Amino acid sequence: MTDDLRIRRGGPGDAGSVLRLFDVAIAWLTTRGRTGQWGTAPASTDPARIAQAQAWASGGDLHLALLDDDVVGALVVGTATDYVPPPIEPELYVNLLLTDRAHAGLGIGARLLAYAEELARDRGLGLLRVDCYAGDDRALVGFYERCGFTPTDRFTVTRPGRPPWPGQVLARRVG
Repeated sequence: MTDDLRIRRGGPGDAGSVLRLFDVAIAWLTTRGRTGQWGTAPASTDPARIAQAQAWASGGDLHLALLDDDVVGALVVGTATDYVPPPIEPELYVNLLLTDRAHAGLGIGARLLAYAEELARDRGLGLLRVDCYAGDDRALVGFYERCGFTPTDRFTVTRPGRPPWPGQVLARRVG
């Protein structure tokens, strides 16, 4: 992990940074034949993804990781999405976690998750949950487990004209 990493709240002008991180991640996954998570098309060309990034950037719960002045990660927290089982207690939900693959291995994702835990603690919440793509080799599930999350519910999102999307909810107690 790098000590040079800082985290700041995002704002309406940061939607482009979120889309760039998506594009980098999608390209990286595509070169490895792992297209089940987000497909192959850049997020910056998808009207639905553009609208989502703009909503996150304007919603007040976007947080960006920076090295120098470069955005190298994004975190969005809030409430659980409709396709996962509802929480059994008050929680903070990780709606998005993205990191720049050019800085892989620096612990940016883990640091953003630690920051999400700080946000939950500051809000008096004892539970942090996240969901992720659980297809292929479940590598993303393994990442969250290494960050202290425990798998809970599995789910499948059906999408018209596209293959089903296998998902995994994971939870971590806020200490």
